[in-house]
Amino acid sequence: MVNYPRWAIVATIVITLLGVVYAAPNFIQQPEAPVQVGGAGEGSAGFLPSKRMNLGLDLQGGSSLLLSVGVEAAIRETLEAVESSVRRQLRQRGARIGYSGLRVEGRAVVFTLRKTDDINIARERLSNIERGFNLEVVDDVKFRLEMTEQAEIARRQSAVEQSIEIVRRRVDETGVAEPVIQQQGQDRILVQLPGIRDPERIKRLLGQTAKLAFHMLDESVSIQEAENGDIPAGSMLLYSTEQEGRIPYVVRRSVEVGGDRLVDAQPTFQDGQPIVSFRFDTAGGRRFGELTSENVGRRLAIVLDREVVSAPRIQTAIVGGSGIITGRFTVEEVNDLALVLRAGALPAPLTVLEERTVGPGLGADSIEAGKAASLIGLSAVVLFIVVSYGLFGLMAAGALLFNLSLIVALLSILQATLTLPGIAGIVLTIGMAVDANVLILERIKEEVRNGRTPISAIDAGYRRALTTIIDSNLTTLIAAILLFQFGTGPIKGFAVTLSIGIITSMFTALMLTRLFVVVWLRRRRPQTLPI
Repeated sequence: MVNYPRWAIVATIVITLLGVVYAAPNFIQQPEAPVQVGGAGEGSAGFLPSKRMNLGLDLQGGSSLLLSVGVEAAIRETLEAVESSVRRQLRQRGARIGYSGLRVEGRAVVFTLRKTDDINIARERLSNIERGFNLEVVDDVKFRLEMTEQAEIARRQSAVEQSIEIVRRRVDETGVAEPVIQQQGQDRILVQLPGIRDPERIKRLLGQTAKLAFHMLDESVSIQEAENGDIPAGSMLLYSTEQEGRIPYVVRRSVEVGGDRLVDAQPTFQDGQPIVSFRFDTAGGRRFGELTSENVGRRLAIVLDREVVSAPRIQTAIVGGSGIITGRFTVEEVNDLALVLRAGALPAPLTVLEERTVGPGLGADSIEAGKAASLIGLSAVVLFIVVSYGLFGLMAAGALLFNLSLIVALLSILQATLTLPGIAGIVLTIGMAVDANVLILERIKEEVRNGRTPISAIDAGYRRALTTIIDSNLTTLIAAILLFQFGTGPIKGFAVTLSIGIITSMFTALMLTRLFVVVWLRRRRPQTLPI
């Protein structure tokens, strides 16, 4: 163990210096961007790496939202889509099938045939209308398409997963550094936004479903008749909220072009008024062109979250796959609308169950407390090891300082988020980092008492303590990995810093401290060990 290969010396020095370099940006002040202290940013020195540790919500301050996903609305939407599909199949040209009472009933879509002679044709058309639905015929005329339990479970989970992805896209568009977005329970989403002081705008962005659709207006019925309940089958009554009040519109249920075909949406101005310009993909642009070509002179409703934004009359065919959304928008509303349209529509509405705002003062207090705990722990450990082992203790204390720089460097490189439990993991690592050195030095003392020469005692001490060091650190590392795998939130933060600390402490004890000892031995060639 005393014969230290040249490659190992070079590797140890390089890794240690890289640790210092990559940790340095975290200790350089950035007066031009005080809010992003601890966030990923540019170092103040051009030759240094730019990555810095990200501070969690409890250290930096910010907002935390617990959202509930309206999975029942997603299931209802699926049933309504099946209802529309059934209506289209029964109204196919060439052989229209007479029916009545088409509606959603519980977890099923039901209707009644007017003629028993149409039963076989109806069966054939509806046999593969939707996966996850069982087709049942009662009394030869009443049809029932019921959603299976497996399909319901899959739709619930899909709604939550899609909501998490859309929430992540919307939050990323706002530029929040290192947000935490994760599922909690079966239908809840935890959103933590470090650095956000006012959560109201975020709540508006996340609460808006942003389901954009283009429908044709149904002009076969008057508004008065529709408000009295006389709405034709296949149509619905929606409203537009404007300064003049709620304006009613009768629109076709069938979606002519969906917002899922959008590829871009940007805020802009027209005649001094803020508007949103949008662009469809190839298929959406072609369908939009066909729709406007076939319906010149008729009115098209632009519907956002079941509210009519505008209902212009189609003057001419609109080709090219782009258009605009006008309305009585403010600049901020246009920016937010473009943002949510770019990110995509939520599959289900989100409801804020819990909201917490952590002020920067509390985060600063936590950082100061963490610094104090780390300094006290470091001072106590250094004092103990120096008093106990003299010069060798000083070497171990020096390696401990480099160990801390390696921890900070790895947290910066991995862009891990440091939380208050993470600081606790670092403090614990400080104590654990000395453990390997204590095992080695105690073993060296024992070999000296047995009459070995200094070089032989050091060689035997490192060689015989190696197994014990690896065993103890490996078992702790396994426990930390399990904490990370099965824990959530603060537990994960603690597990990350603990795992990194175990790895760096093994490196500094077995490589760096050993390098100090070998260099000292080769220079001084002592007859006795000051231990």
